Amino acid sequence: MKFKSLILGSAAGLLAMGGAQAADLPVKAKAVEYVRICSLYGAGFFYIPGTDTCIKLGGYLRVDILGNTNSDDAGNYSGAAGSGNRLRNYYTWRSREDLNIDTRTATEYGVLRTFFDATFSWTTTNANVAGTIGPTQNAGVAGSDTIGVYYAFIQFAGFSLGKAISQFSMPWTNYPANNFDGLVGGGGDVTGVNQVSYTWQFGNGVSATISAQDQVAYYTSNLWNVNAGANVLSGTWGTNNFGGASSPDLVGMVRVDQAWGLFQASVAFHDNHAGFYTADERNGHPTDKWGWAGQLGFSVNNVFGVAGDSINISGVYTNGASRYNFQDLTPVTYAIYGGTGLAGAYGSVGVAGVSDAVYSATAASAMELTTTYGFRGGYNHNWNPYWSSGLYGAWAGVRYNSTAQNYICTAIAAQLTAGSTCNPDFNVGQVGFITRWTPVKNLTFSGDLTFTHLDQKFAGSTAVPSTGAPTPSAGRPSASYEFRDQNTLLFLFRAQRNW
Repeated sequence: MKFKSLILGSAAGLLAMGGAQAADLPVKAKAVEYVRICSLYGAGFFYIPGTDTCIKLGGYLRVDILGNTNSDDAGNYSGAAGSGNRLRNYYTWRSREDLNIDTRTATEYGVLRTFFDATFSWTTTNANVAGTIGPTQNAGVAGSDTIGVYYAFIQFAGFSLGKAISQFSMPWTNYPANNFDGLVGGGGDVTGVNQVSYTWQFGNGVSATISAQDQVAYYTSNLWNVNAGANVLSGTWGTNNFGGASSPDLVGMVRVDQAWGLFQASVAFHDNHAGFYTADERNGHPTDKWGWAGQLGFSVNNVFGVAGDSINISGVYTNGASRYNFQDLTPVTYAIYGGTGLAGAYGSVGVAGVSDAVYSATAASAMELTTTYGFRGGYNHNWNPYWSSGLYGAWAGVRYNSTAQNYICTAIAAQLTAGSTCNPDFNVGQVGFITRWTPVKNLTFSGDLTFTHLDQKFAGSTAVPSTGAPTPSAGRPSASYEFRDQNTLLFLFRAQRNW
């Protein structure tokens, strides 16, 4: 009996001790939810923890050093840059960081996508500052410290809503083979435009899109009232006179994407909506006129059997919608100065101006739409995995009809010497060459050289200054100037690390 009692007591003690020890054990921690790779949408995506949404972060850091330009990255075409004297920038410098965020979620309506892209930039200033002897460029002026929102859009069930590249533009936008930003001859809008678009996918690489996009920010050039503010030495044919925003631009696009390349046809319709003939609304206004633009382009991959080589070409025609040719990173007025051999002239100047339409307030006229046409193209060649080059060019022409020419030439008649020819039509031609070195993946150094020729149609010279005489660009004296075609050259060195 004593032995049995001892065994039972020991067992009870062990159970009591076991219960106490079990109570002292830590509670089991919840499993850690590690970041998981999302393979649904390509490399670089991962699941946001706790959700079924995939996210990808990307961007680049870029350093640009440019020679003979006041901007990044366009030529010396007007103002202090076009003056050709000591007030122009001999170089411009920029450092930039880009950040983009791409999210995607699978839904019963297809993929729900958001995309955001922003840049943080520091750039050499190109603003004039008042000085004791004319304007100066660099007298203690800090650089331009800016934040830019390029893209911010939602894509869902075929719709795209927000700031994205225009559906009119080719996939390579301004860059068929180049880094230079100011190429004429087609649609651009590399920093996106607010839009509502719908895309149909028909299969076999065939798609079509319709779009309504904001015209205010990037798709208006000039609506000139030629009876006021005309200045031949700045390429300005009147007072720019837009009314309020009236209608978005309407865009349609059809594209075929195949292994060999792609083909695209685009069309856009643009409402020209001017203000009043004078400051008083009782004096009326021109009736709105719709302009339009059409573009065809194609790309060929693996040219001559070389993997990665490509040819990109597009052509455009516009009537009353000039920004679809002279895209938003190109100027809409030109005043480039140079030397002269003409007796009595101080120097020479090439002048030109781009508009969507012109009208005469004096005649209470209708708007006369401006016609433009042009093309651009480039060939990219890979020498080996580390070196590649591109050859590119562009051309664009601007034509004013006889009525518009009459309005312009009447407004500037007193600014021309006797026997001079007034003709606001002009052409711009560009050619360039770029070479790139990629020593390691995602790090590229490039050098890009661009030549621009302004073929202006004025002949003779400006009048000797008097009351109401034209005003020249920065640092140029009020004197007589010979009208002459002009050239400008720009060099861009770029270092870029993508991530």
